[in-house]
Amino acid sequence: MSDWPEPIEIVNEGGQSDIVLVCEHASNHIPAEYKGLGLGDTDLRRHIAWDIGAAAVTRALAERLGAPAFLGTYSRLLIDLNRPLRVPSSIPERSESTDIPGNASLSEPERQRRHNLIFTPFHDRLAQHLAARENAGRKSRHVAMHSFTPIFFGLARPWHAGVLYDSSRTFGESVIA
Repeated sequence: MSDWPEPIEIVNEGGQSDIVLVCEHASNHIPAEYKGLGLGDTDLRRHIAWDIGAAAVTRALAERLGAPAFLGTYSRLLIDLNRPLRVPSSIPERSESTDIPGNASLSEPERQRRHNLIFTPFHDRLAQHLAARENAGRKSRHVAMHSFTPIFFGLARPWHAGVLYDSSRTFGESVIA
């Protein structure tokens, strides 16, 4: 399966930073057997298929910070590594205002295939890395890398950058500062 790269690209795995960069939507790659999920090249270059620019920023930050980075190597249209399984947006039939014909009415075996070939190996490898750090007594600050489209559902999004955080308010505010 030469058109099927490993589902995870690991950069600087031995990096000494407490930060662990994760970029689930780093690629818009769809194996040829899926025929672009019925989409044309223009759609597959859009934000619906990947986070444009996020992979390059992630790789640059990994080098600059001495941080390990984990990047997804398939389009989020096949299966979204940043969504729980079984939610509709995990394998979207529609993304923003674009129908995804190759995801319409998927069989359970095909959903399981994508899960087994892409989702599980990515998350298992990342979990293995985080567990090894924990076992070695090392802290980990998980930083998810994304880009966003300047127009979403027809609405302008004028922000240059965003920092979203939940329970890591101190860390989020230090990044903003």
